[in-house]
Amino acid sequence: MRAPVKLYLASSNRGKLAEYRALAQTLAPVCAIEVELLPRFETFSPFEEDAPSFAENAAGKALHYSRFRDGLIFADDSGLVVPALGGAPGVHSARYAGPNATSPERNAKLLAALRGKPADERKAHFVCAIALTEHGRARAIVTASVHGEILEAPRGTAGFGYDPVFYFPPLEKAFAEIPAAEKNQHSHRGQAFRKLATFLASANL
Repeated sequence: MRAPVKLYLASSNRGKLAEYRALAQTLAPVCAIEVELLPRFETFSPFEEDAPSFAENAAGKALHYSRFRDGLIFADDSGLVVPALGGAPGVHSARYAGPNATSPERNAKLLAALRGKPADERKAHFVCAIALTEHGRARAIVTASVHGEILEAPRGTAGFGYDPVFYFPPLEKAFAEIPAAEKNQHSHRGQAFRKLATFLASANL
């Protein structure tokens, strides 16, 4: 039986680690995956995520941190895209309302920007890009997206980030109203990680 593939997440975010571990458990039939935070992540020089696309930011971050550790390193970049706002918040999703803004402050800015807009201008999609690297070399880059629309007010208490204002039509709920296990079946991050698991299952690593 093939041993689990160990991946190191280039992050210090334990919430993100928990989400990826939950996803890995559901993907065991495809590929057994163990996910750990990159040891001593905070001691390494930071990577400036200033590329114009999610995929470039994810790849740059993963390549940067793979210089400090042997093994398979992965990083992601994700965010919300609203075409009617020229693609904003986009790659600046985490800094949309300023570098130290809270999620409610970012959501409030987004809702203000769309106030009074008709339904066709409230369409939006989440994007996630995941890059896998080893010894300073890219092994895989996968992307996924999920489409919905921006509500006029936040709903729900689950999730994080823009989840309370993102309405997902297939389930007729905001992402923040969907239990984590169910959300992982539909989310951009869940879809992207499933693509990565499929690659790992077939790759000679």
